[in-house]
Amino acid sequence: MRRDQLLGLLGEVAEGRETPAGALERLAWLPVEAVAPDGGAAMARLDHHRELRQGYPEVVFAEGKTERQVVEICRRLAERNGGFLVTRADERRRAAVLEAFPAAMANDLARTIRLAGDAAPPSERLASILVVAAGTSDLPVAEEAAVTAEALGNPVERLYDVGVAGIHRLLQESDALRRAGVLIVVAGMEGALASVVGGLVAMPVVAVPTSVGYGASFGGLAALLGMLTSCAAGVTVVNIDNGFGAACAASRINQLLLRS
Repeated sequence: MRRDQLLGLLGEVAEGRETPAGALERLAWLPVEAVAPDGGAAMARLDHHRELRQGYPEVVFAEGKTERQVVEICRRLAERNGGFLVTRADERRRAAVLEAFPAAMANDLARTIRLAGDAAPPSERLASILVVAAGTSDLPVAEEAAVTAEALGNPVERLYDVGVAGIHRLLQESDALRRAGVLIVVAGMEGALASVVGGLVAMPVVAVPTSVGYGASFGGLAALLGMLTSCAAGVTVVNIDNGFGAACAASRINQLLLRS
């Protein structure tokens, strides 16, 4: 249940259109919903209070779950929240969710599925989150970040294939860098782009190392260590390939800017 829905329910009670007992019945399921489609042990416990606490509902991480489990969890979330976001969904899981929810939108590159529901449009007061990707090979992680940031209610801009191998491509987009409220920088190889961007802008930078690169990049470890030891002060770093986590961090920062 979103904050506006809860306020609406409280308003109904205050105006006499709903009884306290009726409101209690509608709220009774809120904290945790056990999902046990076969009547056995719960295979998931959905946190329906997350949006009230953190501003966005629970997100479904599809990797490791069966198609049936993903669809059932999505169904429960849609019933309560009107929509859902699924990350790390392969082709089979995307097909299963889209069959169950024809109105949902899949992003094959990001491996996400989103049912927007009745979510409010982003506030005009919110600054944009700019997702900057070093190379085309980094786009799956960059798109995961962009889709997630959009689902969390942020205006999002994209700036792709501007890595340090041709740094003039980035410098030509200085206006986009300056107008962003928060920047997510996605890079593999040695991860140098985060330091470059961090040295150019005054706004928060969330860096995402990717597993893109040749042998000595060690599946993203080189980029991770490079970003952690950045000489640009104030760059925040998330885990390898974690576009979702970067978007959550950037969204929290962006929402705080809205309150100031």
